Amino acid sequence: MAPVDPHSYTDGDHPVTAKAALAFYLDFDASTIHASALLTLSAPHSGDLLLDTRTLTVQSASTTSDPPVPIPFSLADDADPVLGSALTLTLPPGTTSFLLTFSTFPSASALQWLSPPQTASSLPFVFSQCQSIHARSIFPCHDTPAARITFSLLLNIPTQLSAVAAARHVSRRDPLPSDHRGACDDALWCAPGRIVEEFEMEQSVPPYLFAFAAGGIGFRDLGPRTRVYAEGGDKVLDEAAREFAGVEEMVKVGESLFGPYEWERFDLLVLPPSFPYGGMENPRMVFLTPTVIKGDAAGAQVVAHELAHSWTGNLITNKTNEDFWLNEGFTTYAERRIVEVVQGEERAALNMGIGWRGLNRMMERFKDNMEFTKLKPKMSGIDPDDVYSEVPYEKGFQFLWRIERQIGRPAFDEFLKNYIATFKFKSIDTDTFLEFLKANVPGIENQIDLQLWVEGTGIPPDAMEPDSAIYKKICSLAAEFKSGKLPSEDEVADWSGQEWELYLENLPTDVEASQVTALDERYKLSESRDYEVKVAFLQLAIPTGCRCYFNEVEKCLKQVGRMKYLRPLYSSLARCSGEEKMLAHRIFSEAHEFYHPIARSVAESILSRHG
Repeated sequence: MAPVDPHSYTDGDHPVTAKAALAFYLDFDASTIHASALLTLSAPHSGDLLLDTRTLTVQSASTTSDPPVPIPFSLADDADPVLGSALTLTLPPGTTSFLLTFSTFPSASALQWLSPPQTASSLPFVFSQCQSIHARSIFPCHDTPAARITFSLLLNIPTQLSAVAAARHVSRRDPLPSDHRGACDDALWCAPGRIVEEFEMEQSVPPYLFAFAAGGIGFRDLGPRTRVYAEGGDKVLDEAAREFAGVEEMVKVGESLFGPYEWERFDLLVLPPSFPYGGMENPRMVFLTPTVIKGDAAGAQVVAHELAHSWTGNLITNKTNEDFWLNEGFTTYAERRIVEVVQGEERAALNMGIGWRGLNRMMERFKDNMEFTKLKPKMSGIDPDDVYSEVPYEKGFQFLWRIERQIGRPAFDEFLKNYIATFKFKSIDTDTFLEFLKANVPGIENQIDLQLWVEGTGIPPDAMEPDSAIYKKICSLAAEFKSGKLPSEDEVADWSGQEWELYLENLPTDVEASQVTALDERYKLSESRDYEVKVAFLQLAIPTGCRCYFNEVEKCLKQVGRMKYLRPLYSSLARCSGEEKMLAHRIFSEAHEFYHPIARSVAESILSRHG
């Protein structure tokens, strides 16, 4: 066996899945999908073929011949805690395609099922989140970004619901008996009160970008190729439409910087607050947390990041999670270039400043395991969700910014467009990037220590803190806090959430409770609508023993499932002794069913690690 990815059973000596035709019957009462998958390989194959699965029940495997012939298969009994279970098929000679029928578990790690009382529409809702290695909990696949697929998708749902997917919408129509290919019986598939939403993705994507959602979803058009969808009714839609009104302009800016937008549409779905990430860059249909709707267009920076993925991450993809910086470092760089054009250089500098503080904070987080401060860490046996951090984003950004400073922006822009045009719709590793860099920027290896940047731990000495007037001013005000000086109302009069976030991120951690309460009494940061500000403040307050903020901490952990907020708040509580630690365990016991399975697992890991 020739492994291609430490997080997949995929055998590099065998062909991989090139196309998947999927039919899903969504059973909301049972939180289960009954499904079939017609999988087509990249080349004919005979003998054993391994697919990734996690908590799937596989009912049958057969050839696509007429009549079909059963294919022997076995599902490993002992699931690996990271990889799941290998599905081994023994294919007859010359097999190019085969049919599987299977069902998901209610505990599928990629799916969150919400009951009507948990939604704003009072209708059931389900959404998927497949990054990094969770597509295997929805359908058997080669769940590695090294294996790109095209797919078609049929979603059979109750008629009062609608569905979206990261694919072209083909039609909404009545179910047909020929649709399901054994996913369930005809009577169930074609039952009264059911409808089929049909989608097609003709461009190849890694399996982690497979995505769909179904529920009481409405929409507003933003531009000729942009639309915002949401579960939550007119209020959420109207707020989202205002927040993201400039998205079409952002797409145009992205095209001017990085080349043609290849995905036809750039639509957005605002999910319920349990969504575990800020955004997910699913092509054609970006998924967003409602916490990015802040009322001041600041949430557009999250959208800029997901838009940038349309070129770096979706068009060119990291081959494995060990190369994750190729997705996120490039995208963070591209995001800031878009923000610089749309919102100005000062705003981009603030973004960089927050990132710089985040990168330094990650050095503290991983001080006992510096492997995960590398751009290319060794990940065998490691769940990517457990070590997800700002390192690939911010150290990756710093590496690319270092190259830009060395060769100049015009030359780097030319390099970037050439890089995207050369590798689009391909998955590459770090070595491939470095060879391309050295071939296209002769002598760069003599000017920058490429090996230190990629394989070294910590922050390289030629990384650079951002330099701007507003950034320096905020850092200066933060430094004065230790001596008891609060910023004056005149000094913060023009601050948005991002300025406050940077200020709070730069405050010393060993502050007194009286200083924290004085700051909050003046500026009401604990009550901020901007969760970036609220969580940064609460994270500062928890270690001081300010029990007056326990109520705000509890509300935050029970109202929002974004891991960016769960991780620091649960960690801050769990690192304390006594009442704070007890509070963390009580809140989790009461809120865990609200969290997406990925977020639930991360919070459990934090609490178990700190006892």
